[in-house]
Amino acid sequence: MWGIGVAVYFVAVIFRTSLGVAGLDAVERFHINASALSTFSILQVLVYAGMQIPVGLMVDRLGTKKVLALGVVLFTAGQIGFALSPSYGTALAARALLGCGDAMTFISVLRLGTRWFPARRVPMIAQVAALFGMAGNLVSTIFISRALGALGWTVTFAGSALAGVVVFVLLVLFLKDHPEGHEPPPAEHAGATYVRKQIAAAWREPGTRMGLWVHFTTQFPAMFFLLLWGMPFLVEAQGMSRASAGELLTLVVLSNMVVGLVYGQVIARHHAARLPLALGTVGATALVWVVVVAYPGERAPLWLLITLCAVLGACGPASMIGFDFARPANPPERQGTASGIVNMGGFTASMTTLFAVGVLLDATDDNYRIAFSSVFVLQTIGITQILRLRSRSARRERERLVASRVEAVHVPV
Repeated sequence: MWGIGVAVYFVAVIFRTSLGVAGLDAVERFHINASALSTFSILQVLVYAGMQIPVGLMVDRLGTKKVLALGVVLFTAGQIGFALSPSYGTALAARALLGCGDAMTFISVLRLGTRWFPARRVPMIAQVAALFGMAGNLVSTIFISRALGALGWTVTFAGSALAGVVVFVLLVLFLKDHPEGHEPPPAEHAGATYVRKQIAAAWREPGTRMGLWVHFTTQFPAMFFLLLWGMPFLVEAQGMSRASAGELLTLVVLSNMVVGLVYGQVIARHHAARLPLALGTVGATALVWVVVVAYPGERAPLWLLITLCAVLGACGPASMIGFDFARPANPPERQGTASGIVNMGGFTASMTTLFAVGVLLDATDDNYRIAFSSVFVLQTIGITQILRLRSRSARRERERLVASRVEAVHVPV
């Protein structure tokens, strides 16, 4: 069951990241500048981020299967629309539709993990789900980029949309929300009051807010690099061929997959390692980013670009730690809503960075050093919030753990 959900997420990530290797083709096809190109990804991520809380509520209310089915229909339609778009405006609308469907996948997969696996294995399962998502990124980096050169825009994007049809059939025929005999309690009557109560209750938990800021601070450096600006940076600013740049983007994905397995194992065995891993990833990312941006030569050496891509691979697994803060802070019936709040963090930061880089590139005549320095502003904001919430979140989590142990004690009559 979980594998079907992961297959849907795998395809969604292929569609989400396909623009990352087609950015230069999009500039030629739609005759646009850097700001207009960044608008594709900004709109897609804006829709994704804005849908997170509604999707969390939908998952809590309707269950995983219905939400995933709707998501597949929307992101497949968006991919087909992007393939056939004759103009910049229709292509924007297609990416927005794709972002809406994509938004419904990951939270649903997280919910499937909590339903089909014991709690102690959920951190590892979440990292493995993210690993399969990065495998989707790998597919788009390797195969979509090659198909664009060999088959052209329309055939490549329309052909990839067939994967959405395949996972939709699997989902409809075989997916179940939960094991037999483990039905969740019936949801409360839906309505505005229910929605407000779910959101407010999840937000009041320091662990939810801590998860949001961890996700915010860790995810976006790799996300904006893979989603759009990595290929132009490596080709235009660093003078690499598209094939070599694609290999470096592939390194980000491979590093992500390896680090994800390590982080999942460490957190499953040592819960206290969550914050050190998150902050350590942010620190390493900031350090290598400083060296790349401030490198005195016109172009950074290859070893430094390889180091950058390897370190960026840790950003995705580190962002998953955000869910490990929110999960113990919320009861099962609020997991979807809390996950939606957390997931907004990284995508909001990614959207902001995509926009800032595009604007700064146009304003500075494609000066990537200045444009990429916007990363440090968001990292500073995120670290400040994490440190502010650290003690409160840990104290509240200890209180909940003590309370659950007290409730579990059996006192004989």
